[in-house]
Formats: sequence, structure tokens, C-alpha cells
Amino acid sequence: MSLHPLEINTLNGDPTTLGAYAGKAVLLVNVASKCGLTPQYEGLEKLQTLYGDKGFTVLGVPCNQFGGQEPGTSEEIKEFCSTTYGVSFPMTEKVDVNGDGRHAIYNELTQVADAEGHVGDIRWNFEKFLLNPSGDIVARFAPLVEPLDPAVTGAIEANLPA
Repeated sequence: MSLHPLEINTLNGDPTTLGAYAGKAVLLVNVASKCGLTPQYEGLEKLQTLYGDKGFTVLGVPCNQFGGQEPGTSEEIKEFCSTTYGVSFPMTEKVDVNGDGRHAIYNELTQVADAEGHVGDIRWNFEKFLLNPSGDIVARFAPLVEPLDPAVTGAIEANLPA
């Protein structure tokens, strides 16, 4: 099932859909600014630099459900990401990825298993999902899998638009 019709707001609060990224491979990542894994922003930005002009984008999805590690406002998140990690990739509004208030996008994403067979709830910040250019979920990576891990870069390269 393509996730392109699903709606979400940008970090600026503007409504959009994942269809805004149609034709691109998208690495969708639930992010947080005050987490032990926050330095992964550096690797995510490197992916954006490496593949951004080849039909790829990272899409950061802030979430405050894991230890309150993304407490900031949209402005604070934007400022932190820009000044600390030079983030150039798009970000969405802060959403819930688990529980009764789980965003519709994550209702779909959590149905896919990662390489270890985990399916269901997001386990922590920086869980990654790769969408192909048609908006289908093609891979899920655990939070501790670094953005530049060969499994991630290989999956991205295999799903770049022709």
C-alpha cells in the first residue's frame, strides 16, 4: 500500500501528504533532540548529501514519546537541528508513533518487520523506514542501526528512481 495519500503537517505547520515526495526514495525517521542517539542526525544529513540529488530524501519525524527526549517547540526543534547538525532535509510536526494517538503513517509503518523480525510498536527514537518512489514500505531498521550502515545505504541505492 502506498503511503502517499497519508496527511501530515510540516514542521512549520503546513498541511502536506507523503505524496509530496512521490518519485523519491524516502527514509522516514522518528527523531529526538535530547537522546543518546541524537548524533545520528549527522549520518542522516550525510545520506541527504550523498543521495539528495539522486531522487532521495530523509524525512525527520519528531516524537516526544521516549523519555521526553523531544520536548521542544517546532521552532526549537528547527533551530537545534539547523545549528547543531546542519540539517537540510525536511521535517514534520511532532507526532506520536505509538499508542492510541499514533499517527496514521505509523499505523502503517509498524506493520512491517525489520531484519530481526520485529514488527509492531516503535522501540525508540531513530527507528528508520525506507519508502520506495511509489510510497511503499520496503525496509525497516532498528534504532541502533546507524544511517550509514551498509544495510541502509544498500537499500537506499536499490530503491533510487531509475
